[in-house]
Amino acid sequence: MKLRKTFILILIPTVLFSAHLFAQAYRTPFEKSQGRETATYAEAIEYFRQLDSRFSSVELQETGATDDDVPLHVVYFSADGNFNPQAWKKEQRLVILINNAIHPGEPDGVDASMMLIRDAALGRYTLPRNIVLAVIPVFNTGGARNRGRLSRANQNGPAAYGFRGNAQNLDLNRDFIKMDARETRSLVQLFHRLDPDLFIDNHVSNGADYQHVMTLLSENERKLGSYMGAFQAQKLEPEIYRRMKVKGYDLVPYVNHWGHTPDKGWPQFYDPPRFASGFAALFATFAFVSETHMLKPYAQRVQACYALMQCMIDFAAEHAQSIKAIRARERQSVRRQKVFTLDWRTDTTQYSLISFKGYASRYKASEVSGQQRLFYDRQQPYERQVRFFNRFLPTRTATAPQAYILPRGWHKVLQRLQWNGVQFRKLERDTDILATVYTIGTFETVKTPYEGHYLHTDVHYTAKRQMVHGYKGDYIIPTDQPAKIYLLETLEPDAPDAFFAWGFFDAILQQKEGFSDYVFEDLAADWLKLHPEIEQALRLKRASDTSFARDGDAQLEFVYEQTEYFEPEYRRYPVFRID
Repeated sequence: MKLRKTFILILIPTVLFSAHLFAQAYRTPFEKSQGRETATYAEAIEYFRQLDSRFSSVELQETGATDDDVPLHVVYFSADGNFNPQAWKKEQRLVILINNAIHPGEPDGVDASMMLIRDAALGRYTLPRNIVLAVIPVFNTGGARNRGRLSRANQNGPAAYGFRGNAQNLDLNRDFIKMDARETRSLVQLFHRLDPDLFIDNHVSNGADYQHVMTLLSENERKLGSYMGAFQAQKLEPEIYRRMKVKGYDLVPYVNHWGHTPDKGWPQFYDPPRFASGFAALFATFAFVSETHMLKPYAQRVQACYALMQCMIDFAAEHAQSIKAIRARERQSVRRQKVFTLDWRTDTTQYSLISFKGYASRYKASEVSGQQRLFYDRQQPYERQVRFFNRFLPTRTATAPQAYILPRGWHKVLQRLQWNGVQFRKLERDTDILATVYTIGTFETVKTPYEGHYLHTDVHYTAKRQMVHGYKGDYIIPTDQPAKIYLLETLEPDAPDAFFAWGFFDAILQQKEGFSDYVFEDLAADWLKLHPEIEQALRLKRASDTSFARDGDAQLEFVYEQTEYFEPEYRRYPVFRID
């Protein structure tokens, strides 16, 4: 008996010492630096590769290409070692997709996710079997590898970090419709393979100074849909806020203030589908953006990010069946829905009151300019109720057609539809089809490029029902499919993130044919004799516009545009509606 006790006394310290060494072996670069440093791209991937080799619950996979020619990786955590998405769906397991380093200068999620997966693998954090995590360790690989210390001038750590632009110098959080970057295409295709129930995109905020370590950007409930919006507003968000408070973090909505201090309140951020979260919401996924505060110490920010992901996971595990059922109900509702909102504006007549912990704002003379400058006085913290304008009103709507027709030749558009799992069929023979045809009228275009494109806004068009000649091989795209909202957001030309807005159809805005003045003069004169109504319109325009009356070329062009010689393709939007 004595011998046995001696053996146990010897064994226990040995086991404890081994466990300590085992845990020490999995310390992250963040932990080793006492919270001052973030993992490099190579360190993060190698760390997850080690977890993969040691734990059956962790698997690191390559999931596509990136612009700087290194693989995009995804890390899965599944408690039972099942990494088959089809099996997850059959078992009704809830999938949470977490994206990190879309802006690599905001790496909080990178380090928090490394610790989260490690702790789940070691059993320090029990992740329920009905949850599967899919984590993008580093999304913007090119930006992460372009590492420095100076690009985030206002940010409090870490010691070094990546750059916002990717290998093409694109801001990837503006790329989810145009999909110019390879890594965006890779992530979008992974998104559709997984069909995540919940999406979390980890960021760091810019802007005002305040006491909150973490703010949260969520979809507006009206934009998210009647069933999902109600569940998010009444159940999901209140619970996340409550759970974070228990962990010591007072959440507020993302502090979206510009031109004034936040003590006056602010409107909810509207994220159109160019953003990762706005894109995810198109496909009935609950989407959130975590925004830690740039001026808080790096270690504190990472711990807040870790806490938020835990709260999201725990809530999802407890309400997995409800989340699945509500997503399914929302999708059925969308299939029946006829009218969709393409653009919104903030309703400034309605607001909620939220508790905000800020610092008193002051003004003093700038040592640089001598002018008055803003500063926040941390010696004077306050907590008060502020207005949060979280109601949106529709400004543009569209009725869903039965189908769209996309003529052959628009390959870049077709590719993006395919990457998003859009279902279509090809015309088997030349066919005349009664369709609604849009002609582009006025629009505005930015004066300088925006993310590599000259973005069009405030687009107006005229619509006309007419017979169009569909050619064998043209694409018929029905709207009764999971991508229904995505189709309206991208194919209706006046939607803010439509393919037209991003310039994919710019070729139609230039005339390809014209006329020689000296030849067309006689032809135009004869044509006007046969069309007295146009001749009358020409006289009236001359009478009302003196500049036009003095410009013979303009008058000839006016006549030309009324004739059958004028090219029908000019400004005719090359996506037709079957209503």
